[in-house]
Amino acid sequence: MPPTSGAGYQPGYDQAQYQQPGAYGYQQPGAYGAPGAPVGYTNSDEKTWALIAHFGGIVLGFIAPLIALLAKGNESPTVKAHANEALNFHITWGIAMIIAVVLSVCSFGILFFVPILVWIFIIVFAIIGGMKANGGELYRYPATFRFIK
Repeated sequence: MPPTSGAGYQPGYDQAQYQQPGAYGYQQPGAYGAPGAPVGYTNSDEKTWALIAHFGGIVLGFIAPLIALLAKGNESPTVKAHANEALNFHITWGIAMIIAVVLSVCSFGILFFVPILVWIFIIVFAIIGGMKANGGELYRYPATFRFIK
């Protein structure tokens, strides 16, 4: 005797599942885009050096963009633009950090939060610059003196 409740065998589950072919002249799109250089860069080496210039500044200050500029600045105008922008930012805000620390020390710690705010500002905008560089864009850092053109 077959079950009377809704559970159990249901028609249609034993049929083979297959995908219908597309309409005539229609091609299924590929799963991934074509490989190649990232947007805004002629090769992946340029992208790597641009990212070093932006993200490396978080750890090494102005040294990382300076290394990127000296290593690839003459070969690639794209890397030179990214390294110049990051270098100007880290020089400007390195000076600001020195001033903030001096203020904190001279105020006997009352202005202890000023270097912390400068440090957070540097990290946030360096990450934004790196993310833009990863997408192939040149990021103009805010509140930055352009020492190097």
